[in-house]
Amino acid sequence: AAYYVYFENSSSNPYLIRRIEELNKTANGNVEAKVVCLFRRRDISGNLNTLADSNARDFEEESKQPSVSEQQKHQLKHRELFLSRQFESLPATHIRGKCNVTLLNETDVLAGYLEKEDCFFYSLVFDPVQKTLLADQGEIRVGSKFQAEIPDKLAEIELDTRIQDKLETKVWDPDNQLKDPQIDQFLVVARAVGTFARALDCSSSIRQPSLHMSAAAASRDITLFHAMDTLQKNEYDLARSMSTLVPQGGPVLCRDEMEEWSASEAMLFEEALEKYGKDFNDIRQDFLPWKSLASVVQFYYMWKTTDRYIQQKRLKAAEADSKLKQVYIPTYTKPNPNQIMAPGSKPGMNGAPAGFQKGLSCESCHTAQSPQWYAWGPPNMQCRLCASCWIYWKKYGGLKTPTQLEGAARADHLSPPSLPPSLPPSRRCAQGLSPFTRNEGRAKLLAKNRQTFILQTTKLTRIARRVCMDILQPRRAARRPYASINANAVKAECKGGGGVCGSGGVRRTLVLKQVLFLSAAITAPLKLKAPRGLPPPINRNQTSQPRGGPGLLGKRPFDNVSISQITARHLSPSSLLATRTTTSRPLLYCRAI
Repeated sequence: AAYYVYFENSSSNPYLIRRIEELNKTANGNVEAKVVCLFRRRDISGNLNTLADSNARDFEEESKQPSVSEQQKHQLKHRELFLSRQFESLPATHIRGKCNVTLLNETDVLAGYLEKEDCFFYSLVFDPVQKTLLADQGEIRVGSKFQAEIPDKLAEIELDTRIQDKLETKVWDPDNQLKDPQIDQFLVVARAVGTFARALDCSSSIRQPSLHMSAAAASRDITLFHAMDTLQKNEYDLARSMSTLVPQGGPVLCRDEMEEWSASEAMLFEEALEKYGKDFNDIRQDFLPWKSLASVVQFYYMWKTTDRYIQQKRLKAAEADSKLKQVYIPTYTKPNPNQIMAPGSKPGMNGAPAGFQKGLSCESCHTAQSPQWYAWGPPNMQCRLCASCWIYWKKYGGLKTPTQLEGAARADHLSPPSLPPSLPPSRRCAQGLSPFTRNEGRAKLLAKNRQTFILQTTKLTRIARRVCMDILQPRRAARRPYASINANAVKAECKGGGGVCGSGGVRRTLVLKQVLFLSAAITAPLKLKAPRGLPPPINRNQTSQPRGGPGLLGKRPFDNVSISQITARHLSPSSLLATRTTTSRPLLYCRAI
């Protein structure tokens, strides 16, 4: 019997599920288990998960499974495994318990697996090397689609319109005129003819030099089938059947697969059978590609009747007796490193576990009370699980209810209960959102880990953006983000003060010179404040019209201020005014006094 067990390779990851093939004792006295690997859904890629989902839907439609809730569908994915042919050796001390894994068939009810503890199923085989999923060859063919369809009996006057070539051929009529002793006598004659035919055949005499071996080969089923077929074709006439057994060219020799195969081919077959078991497709593909699949299957069932099979069976039994049958695994009582607070220890601030915020609930069942808590997920998220949900996570590789941290998508009616207001916004985002949330919510969840940054440019660059808009053409650049802008040419144009064309060019040149003069007088770095509101729309028909009324903060318009008046104030970095030109150019913002 196959034993399926839990192996623990990490204190925070779920258990590994393995099938024990044999137990071996190493030279240093430790016990290692040779196991077959089984994989969970979380171990395979997203494309293969999609393929598994499609297979599950087909199974539900064919077997007419009763409807289940979304949460049950989520938990059923934790019970599905994928068998593989990958072997590995693990220390027996890592075994944490037994489980049950069965091949899924159409008679099973999927919801029944949720009612049983430590119960799993599989229907697909996973190849870790090729990254493929295939249907298991050992499928139990149960159901109406595997039953023969018996047509209705034709009436006496009804014509048979069936195609006779596609129908089965009758090979024996039990209501024949011969009696059983006559049939037995004819079979003895057929065996004698088969023995004589092997004596005349050179290849058969080399393979079976003794008379007893030739007689044994002539007594196998191939000779009996040939004799009965001969009686059927000759309408059970013994005289005509005798002449058919021994035509004018000599006796007819009928040989089966056991005689057709050479000794080297038989050795290859035994080696392949030891490696692959009764997987005849792999045996033929890797060891005997020149043989047909039907030939390999026939040889296997004939090989099982030989003494060679009996000898190998005895050797395997003796080898199994010499191996370990069982090993004692003590109960694992070491504390898990993921325990937030061990039973009996002192809690942290405000009665909460040390290092964790007060008011956090279980990430799976959302309970706030548990005798033991375990840390789960990324450390910065401060997620935790209660004792029962932690055991579920270790055994089944998921949470009882789907959460956003698992990357699932869940319906709104399955959202968890309301969360306490004491949780921080980031924590409420991790727990409060529906566990099956879309990608928009996940982006909000991950945004807390991103670092903010500021892009600070030089004063000359900022001025060039405002003044040299005829060269920059921001609308054209926005529509062609892939086209590069020659920043050096823009700065050169800004420094030289040339290229300012259009109405009001004299005033813009004056403004540029004044701003460059102020920038040169400032020694400390200038931090520009962003405007609180959007600037008013630009009216290009008022390019030369001076601004009426007092300026910003009660100051005079910039075009009325002379350079001598500005320099007489002994400017400092904080003495600049926020003002606006009277041209069609955007605003120039400077720091106020």
